[in-house]
Amino acid sequence: MNGISQVGFEPEEIRTDEPTRSARLKWVIVVDQALPPGRAANAAICVAAATATAVTGLIGPDAKDADGHTHPGLPWAGCAVLAAPAARLGEIRVRAAESLGVFVADMPVQGQATRIYDEFLRQVGEAAAADLAYHAISLVGPRNRVDKLVHRLGLMA
Repeated sequence: MNGISQVGFEPEEIRTDEPTRSARLKWVIVVDQALPPGRAANAAICVAAATATAVTGLIGPDAKDADGHTHPGLPWAGCAVLAAPAARLGEIRVRAAESLGVFVADMPVQGQATRIYDEFLRQVGEAAAADLAYHAISLVGPRNRVDKLVHRLGLMA
């Protein structure tokens, strides 16, 4: 399974006037708890960028301050950043990719091993799926399914 699926909010589901818990879909990012802070932040940002462009309706409307300056929209339904041991990331990713209606974006460790994107593509292309390890994964899907996948993981400290 490639982890790419059509997941998103229909326009009528976007309810920015309600608490995030009322949203049908839940977004979580799970980061390897052993990463140093800068690398953890980088991994989380990379999978968030991939998720925000792939999942429709995830980003709310722009905000305007009292002076008329525009502030780009943020995830209206929220996003929790959790931490897990590296081995658990792979397990969660496999289960999520097999779960109906769950979008998965990931950052294999190769993503921080080079600064040349083609080299990243080559390294990932030479690895069997079962041999890939991850620095972070991003999941968006039905709240109950995502909760089950990340059960008992705490917020990233």
